[in-house]
Amino acid sequence: MTNKDKSSKKRKYDAIVIGSGISGGWAAKELAEKGLKTLILERGPDVKHIIDYPTTTMQPWDFEHGLNLPLKEREENPIASKCYIFKEDAKQFVVKDKEHPYVQDKPFDWIRGYQVGGKSLLWARETQRWSHLDFEGPGRDGFAVEWPVTYDELAPWYSYVEKFAGITGNRDGLESLPDGEFMKPFEQSCVEEYFDKFLQKNYENRRAIIARKAHITDPQDIHTQQGRARCMHRNLCQRGCPYGGYFSSNASTIPWALNTGNCTLRADSVVQSIIYDEQKGKAVGVKVIDRVSKEEIDFFADIIFVNAAAMNTTALLLNSTSNRFPNGIGNDNELMGTHIAFHNYRARVSASYEGFPDKTTSGRRVGGSYMPRWRNLYEQETDFIRGYAAGFSTGKGEYFGRDGVGADLKNNLLNRQMGDSWYVGSHMMGETIPKASSKLTLDKSKTDDWGIPLIHFDMDYDDNDEKMVKDYLENTVDMFEKAGFTNIRTSDSKQAPGLDIHEMGGVRMGKDPKTSLLNKYNQLHECKNVFVTDGAMMTSTSTQNPSLTYMAFTARAVDYAVKEMKKGNL
Repeated sequence: MTNKDKSSKKRKYDAIVIGSGISGGWAAKELAEKGLKTLILERGPDVKHIIDYPTTTMQPWDFEHGLNLPLKEREENPIASKCYIFKEDAKQFVVKDKEHPYVQDKPFDWIRGYQVGGKSLLWARETQRWSHLDFEGPGRDGFAVEWPVTYDELAPWYSYVEKFAGITGNRDGLESLPDGEFMKPFEQSCVEEYFDKFLQKNYENRRAIIARKAHITDPQDIHTQQGRARCMHRNLCQRGCPYGGYFSSNASTIPWALNTGNCTLRADSVVQSIIYDEQKGKAVGVKVIDRVSKEEIDFFADIIFVNAAAMNTTALLLNSTSNRFPNGIGNDNELMGTHIAFHNYRARVSASYEGFPDKTTSGRRVGGSYMPRWRNLYEQETDFIRGYAAGFSTGKGEYFGRDGVGADLKNNLLNRQMGDSWYVGSHMMGETIPKASSKLTLDKSKTDDWGIPLIHFDMDYDDNDEKMVKDYLENTVDMFEKAGFTNIRTSDSKQAPGLDIHEMGGVRMGKDPKTSLLNKYNQLHECKNVFVTDGAMMTSTSTQNPSLTYMAFTARAVDYAVKEMKKGNL
């Protein structure tokens, strides 16, 4: 055996997982737990739970600029600085514009997190299940391809991942938003409870329920085993939680995978392409470029899970060319990179409410309420297809008094005073339609610092999105007025796609290899040992926050992959 052969053997694993975010962490946890020697490859630096959260215990006065960024830093990052998360306390977890450029025909504000844990450190932790209505959507309206999976098939996997991740919520009994495995819910404010009762009394299929979040409110034994504790309601989640109160790869799935003894994590590993063996007729490994040294290294495995986040996953597969796959691995139908969609978060409505003058709020809360989709649920009732959900939150106009001297001043500074009215706010969460014209390609005339072609985006809103925005604003104003809210204000930010941070598609699932890239088990139709279980797989977007669905699909796909591997089919 040559030295090269010995070296290759050391770099051989049962499974490789590309990416360490929400879906990558789950893939690694499931593979390692099932006994497979698993390698996690993450393009960014390592972030160890608790140890590498530099701002997590800092006070507002500890930040040089009071959490704001200097003008120069904002000017150097015109895209990243549009995101609410890009502040002094979490900027270390957000990709800087100049370090990772891309090409865009129309504005696409791509927000990324390149480190171990990815955007699982930064996500909003909203975790709603899809219903059968969501999976049946494309089949009902005939737009895009049908999902190859039903809600009933995925429901047990939703339960499986919910129990491990820790989800808080209320059992609301809604067909459009199935209940899950919930710990006790957060509390709604009195105004949120009032508005929910008002909706139930005056409308059909409209609710304002407490948000379902990936936060631990009642730690179970499985969470204690992970070393995680109850959410302390600090509402500083984007800094990384030292208690593990919310779900992240860093606090949960990655340590769990590593503790099995079957998992190896390699940070600073930019995956350039998947290696396809023409004689074996399958993928055999990946080509990696070390982020720091730029050294090229090949790693080998029997199965490969691609979880680099939707757009990077799509680009990686397109860049994985061979004689068999000149247009990208598994891309015989040349649909890879098309039918990308996202969520429309442009529209907002705010108002005041004079009710409950004797009530106020106390402490912090990590989420408000949620209005599940109510448009076009059972029939086409509008001039646009699909629909939207909405966030709904309220707050008392509280302030800290500065009157008095001595003890009186101290008391006023330490205790909140009640303002005159409640603030009421809602934001739209609209479904956009996957279209062939919404696409991602590789610009081979331009490369990044690792010699990889830059991603080229070509996508925008369409007339369906504009009609949806108009309907949301009109409907919400109508509901607010009838509920007795006043001083109602509407806004449309016109923000570019991307700031929703929910890009999906590019390697969609489907029943027919002619119209899709993945089968019902997330396998590439044309390369059975490559699985995609992040947002790239999505056939449609629905209106729910997508991360919980990624988790469920990932656990399901790993279960299938391991069984097939043991049968010798991979």
